[in-house]
Amino acid sequence: MARFEFPVLLTHADEGGFIVSCRDIPEVITQGEDAQDALNQAADAMEEAFAARIAGGLDIPHPSKARRNERTVAPPIEIVIKAALYVTMKEAGVSKVELARRMGVDEKSIRGMLDPHYRPFTM
Repeated sequence: MARFEFPVLLTHADEGGFIVSCRDIPEVITQGEDAQDALNQAADAMEEAFAARIAGGLDIPHPSKARRNERTVAPPIEIVIKAALYVTMKEAGVSKVELARRMGVDEKSIRGMLDPHYRPFTM
């Protein structure tokens, strides 16, 4: 899971609470009422950032090392699993069609596995 844990910086907001930013994934910026809420909001924002990157065929960077005063956050496990498959396929140069062929399944199954908003099971 460390591959998908990113350092975030919590900054006190003027109106109270904390603003959260992530230097590795700049679109992850959010805020929360307290530190724990801010970290929870960061995980949600990271989930949406991963979803957008997967949908757009963009890279999901490797996390940099946390600096002093930074905390690490990972998105929910459901998107981590999809991101891990996406990154592996991208690094191996394997398309959805090719993966489906190798697995002996319909390509729609692979699309579902990679669709950030498709959840075949509810928890």
